[in-house]
Amino acid sequence: MALLRRLRSAAVASVASVATGRGLATAAGGGRQLLLRQLFEASSCTYTYLLADAATGDAVIIDPVLEMVPRDLQLLRELGLTLRYAANTHCHADHVTGSGALRRALGCRSAIGRDSGARADLRLAEGDELRFGAFALRVVPTPGHTPGCVTFVLDDASMAFTGDALLVRGCGRTDFQQGCARTLHRSVHERIFSLPESCRIYPGHDYRGHTMSTVGEERRHNPRLTLGADEFVALMERLQLPRPHLMDVAIPANLRCGIQDEP
Repeated sequence: MALLRRLRSAAVASVASVATGRGLATAAGGGRQLLLRQLFEASSCTYTYLLADAATGDAVIIDPVLEMVPRDLQLLRELGLTLRYAANTHCHADHVTGSGALRRALGCRSAIGRDSGARADLRLAEGDELRFGAFALRVVPTPGHTPGCVTFVLDDASMAFTGDALLVRGCGRTDFQQGCARTLHRSVHERIFSLPESCRIYPGHDYRGHTMSTVGEERRHNPRLTLGADEFVALMERLQLPRPHLMDVAIPANLRCGIQDEP
């Protein structure tokens, strides 16, 4: 009980962590218990997110990485979870998605934004939902980094999984894959910054040791997205970023849901 009280006192925005048979879960509205794991892949600094209904074991994984699929499968087995969806926030250029491999191993459904042009069981559009147990992730298009980027927002708007559209104190690049800085600025301000200030931001990458943020923090402190649209566009045009070294492999594979041994 002492541990439970300490976990509850450390929670953010009246969301408490509780012990369950499947590990730590987060208390949500209506007595629901959400299990959340933030997983990291070091070579591309990619975050993968595993979410599950602690009561039913139904789960969804966001932005899995091919090389880390054995880790993800082991965690799913250890926690007794049933993976319903393997979803991507966009067609990645810096790593090959693990969604196809997870689909083959577990029979889950793959999902990606319709405007990505990529293959998947579900090609997601505005207002679509990925339901797992008593929870759902709402699909919010947030193009700009790529035309097909989406943000997954938990149904109570307490969490948003923003992929590369919004990073902690940063954002994704806009200089390839039909990126557009002005579109990205509009997407973040109209679709993400319109969420409640307490909504937690879980990014697709981090290169400086951050794990998460909130809408309120990013509205006030993000050095790029606090700029006006014209200033933001000028800043993004000045960036001199190296080409992702896996780009020529990752993009073709990810257009096929990460499956590389099919035409």
